[in-house]
Amino acid sequence: MPYEFKATRRVEFSYTDLAGIVHFSRFFQYMETVEHGFFRSLGFSVVMPHDTPPRGFPRVHASCDYQRPLRFEDLVEMHLLVAARTARSLSYRIRFTRIEPGPAEEVAVGSLVVVCVEKPTHGPMRAVELPPALAAQVEVAPAALLAATTERSG
Repeated sequence: MPYEFKATRRVEFSYTDLAGIVHFSRFFQYMETVEHGFFRSLGFSVVMPHDTPPRGFPRVHASCDYQRPLRFEDLVEMHLLVAARTARSLSYRIRFTRIEPGPAEEVAVGSLVVVCVEKPTHGPMRAVELPPALAAQVEVAPAALLAATTERSG
């Protein structure tokens, strides 16, 4: 069962600030990139408009701890680990590693918590259980992997 997913991105010039460093807000977009890739790898999307009622996965928590800068043209790997799973939510830890130029080094650690919600035609969104087919495929990462990430970010 999957508990991790990796994706890479090359830092684009427009992602940098006046100091030539990736703006902090872009790390949240990178987290979204790797989360969407994880869902696609399982045959799902974070938006399920064809379900009745439609479902989605809004964020209820997002954070990122920065350790080293990323710059234009750096190649960054985003390593998503499922840190927790409940009947209605998924929690991720995302480790960012600059892999080019080498040597590889961790530059940040982020976390996301998403909740499965449905949006009826009339009325507010409400939290619901994860789709059974999705829940059956996702497991929490081994404690050793999660601990290694926590130790580096602490």
